[in-house]
Amino acid sequence: MQLLALPLLLALTPVAQDPAPEEGADIGDRATTRGLTKNLDGAYQGYTLIAPLRMTKVLLLDMEGQVVHEWETGLAPAGGIYLLENGNLIAPVRPDENERFNGGGIGGIIREYTWDGELVWEYVIADDYATHHHDVEPLPNGNLLAIAWEHRYREDAIAYGRHPDAVGEPGMWPDAVLELKPVRPDGAEVVWEWHAWDHLVQDHDETKDGYDSVADRPELIDINYDHRGAEVMTEEERQRLAELEEQMRALGYTGEDEEEDEDAAPGGLLDGVPDWMHTNAVDYHPELDLIVLSSPELNEILVIDHSLPTEDTLYSDGGRWGQGGGILWRWGNPQNYGLGDETDRRLFYQHDPQWIVDGSGEAKLTVYNNGGGRPDGDWSSVEELHLPFDPEQGFLREKGQPFGPAEPAWEYSAKGDFYSSFISGAQHLPNGNVLICAGAPGRLFEVDREGNVVWEYLNEHVGDVDTGSGGGAPPIALFRGTRYGMDYPGLRGRL
Repeated sequence: MQLLALPLLLALTPVAQDPAPEEGADIGDRATTRGLTKNLDGAYQGYTLIAPLRMTKVLLLDMEGQVVHEWETGLAPAGGIYLLENGNLIAPVRPDENERFNGGGIGGIIREYTWDGELVWEYVIADDYATHHHDVEPLPNGNLLAIAWEHRYREDAIAYGRHPDAVGEPGMWPDAVLELKPVRPDGAEVVWEWHAWDHLVQDHDETKDGYDSVADRPELIDINYDHRGAEVMTEEERQRLAELEEQMRALGYTGEDEEEDEDAAPGGLLDGVPDWMHTNAVDYHPELDLIVLSSPELNEILVIDHSLPTEDTLYSDGGRWGQGGGILWRWGNPQNYGLGDETDRRLFYQHDPQWIVDGSGEAKLTVYNNGGGRPDGDWSSVEELHLPFDPEQGFLREKGQPFGPAEPAWEYSAKGDFYSSFISGAQHLPNGNVLICAGAPGRLFEVDREGNVVWEYLNEHVGDVDTGSGGGAPPIALFRGTRYGMDYPGLRGRL
């Protein structure tokens, strides 16, 4: 089999960073005594929910950094956790093993606990055909959105126009979004679903499905985006790819160590498993009935329409905005849809886009831009984007131009003092501040609109759980942190 060189993959794969600091070490100019380091006037008052990646406990912290409540799950966390308005906890967890599939951010079990820690619901998505990973999103109607990998055979990928040299015998695992209606204690009804596989385009082989101009179909995902323009891979490039995978494995963000699969191909694969999109976050805008997804492999955030019936999400036309289940808006890497080149990329392995829901009817969000592989070095930023959205017309874009905005409406960065190559997140708070989680070093901090740090906490809860990811995440690492205000319904009368 002829191997393709993947220059984009080398740029997009999160690079190794310095080991997580031990207590008493330094990060830049700051002493790193773990725990609370700053709590100033102007910080948004509330409680912060965290789940250290190497612990089986979910912790609720007060503004002094003290644990005021905890839940024991018995398993390692698997991405986003949420405190519901009734005081219950939604906690995705990872089973001890998944014989079929392993990848960064893998989960498989979604659980709901009462405030007192009683398990009242558990639903498993982990079999030969689909596996939950990274995130869920509670909806106002009591349902949940969940991200899942779903298996597609190699033959199917080639039939859809995937280059044969870029897919191995394991096939591909693109992503789906499932809306689950819990059936307690251990069931769920899938009441809505969206599949990336239904929205593909390719210009590689006119005899295969989905052949069209990539630039003319920005509502679709190019099935060959990850190796476009690649040359035959040299031995040096292949060795570099192997080194990058080993660095990720040391950080605990790939699958189990396995023997090399001679039938596997490159193209976004980790240990021969084609985690093609690696969607790491899902968030919902209740006023606009829109879903935003984050694909760090695409280096893009994508918006899709939730208002469609499931049968209409199969198509890329029709519906309220005329795109059916196709992508309504995308941002971060316009070369994926045939506009621009690598110099036009704005996102670098990003995480955690979150809608800013303020009753204005506008489409605004924050995103944590991890920043590994930037042209001017590795540094993270948090960006607030005001999307070109009209309540009557939908998302606006001039023909032949990338999706806007041209620039973030607000941005925070601190080169040399703020960086995490993977995981991480950001939350826009009601007072306008932003709570930031630099995941790998386990740093939570809140900044105001001028960029002043008004609250900071360095995770001191060190875990030793085997994450099943070839060495484990840094012991102080956090996937995300979420602040709940003092008046949050789920906290009333409980603290």
